[in-house]
Amino acid sequence: MSAIVVDGSFVREALADLVRIDSRNPALVPGAPGEGPIAAHATRVMESLGMEVEILEPEPGRPSVIGRRRGAGGGRSLMLNGHLDTVGVDGMERPFEPWIEDGRLYGRGAYDMKGSLAACLGAVKALRDADVALAGDLVIAAVADEEVASLGTMAVIGRARTDGAIVTEPTELAVCLAHKGFAWIEVEVEGRAAHGSRPDLGVDANLAMGRVLAEIDALEKELAARPAHPRVGRPSLHVGTLSGGTGWSTYAARATAGVERRTIPGETAEGALTEIEARLARLRGDAGPGGDAPLRVAARIALSREPFEADPDGPLTAALVRGAVEALGREPRRIGVAYWMDAALLGAAGIETAVFGPAGAGAHEVEEWVDLESVERTAETLARAAIEYCSRVEISP
Repeated sequence: MSAIVVDGSFVREALADLVRIDSRNPALVPGAPGEGPIAAHATRVMESLGMEVEILEPEPGRPSVIGRRRGAGGGRSLMLNGHLDTVGVDGMERPFEPWIEDGRLYGRGAYDMKGSLAACLGAVKALRDADVALAGDLVIAAVADEEVASLGTMAVIGRARTDGAIVTEPTELAVCLAHKGFAWIEVEVEGRAAHGSRPDLGVDANLAMGRVLAEIDALEKELAARPAHPRVGRPSLHVGTLSGGTGWSTYAARATAGVERRTIPGETAEGALTEIEARLARLRGDAGPGGDAPLRVAARIALSREPFEADPDGPLTAALVRGAVEALGREPRRIGVAYWMDAALLGAAGIETAVFGPAGAGAHEVEEWVDLESVERTAETLARAAIEYCSRVEISP
């Protein structure tokens, strides 16, 4: 491989500059500035690195930035994907004043995932400094709204499709090849409102919901007994929300439960809904214990995201693993994770995808930090993976 040297000072300064910019997602924090200011900054940095830059804004005030380092032609194209938005800062003393202590940089977004974006920029700079010409295009996609609805990555897929993509979410310098999906399923029980003194007229949706919850509990026990996926474990579900009724003296006319079903590769949101529907069908048609009336109950998917699994033997995985070996001096772990990422959207679009990023802690927490050495090693890994995946252009002397 080429002599790739990451400019550590550049990476640290790039990360600190990103953390200083408030990029809280306005869908999570009303009135937050969103990605506009940080997208403008990312644009300037990418242009300074000689990249062609394009701004995508599928919704007003929610821009994503695409930076492209043109290849000579004939090689595969590669996207380095990272998100610009962060969650809120409640409880943090100085979220936008980055500081370094014991090799760690602290601040909101340092770990999730501005350290990764700094690594992407550092990778492009390392290739430029080493005067490496690639056959295929190398793209940085700095995207909006990953923390909520993934507006940015969905827009990028339609505009800047590449052959491969490395999502640079933090993985503790492991190669992530799978993650779970989820389905948010709303279950609604219909009762009949009546005064509390008129049991002859009222049907209590809240009590009826108890029968639904018993069926959901039985389904969770069934899921726990199923074979686990080798990288992400078993499927699961839980009831995240419950609501129903309007007052103490009124029979509840409606009760709802918000069920989150975590899916593993090979499962679908529609399949998860079908499993719940099969349980509810028994309650609709059969009298319950003590002769309870059949229930009027319905379920629907409110939001879903599919699971992700990479080809462990594909060319992108091979390039990423070899790049990591060169950068780390050891074999990287191959892992799966339980949480969802934009990798699933890229993979579903037919883009060969894997995940690799730095080490740290505190995503969505009061104290957040990223290990600076791991950010530099991530940058080197990305640069080396790009050389192999996109193919280096050999220049005759």
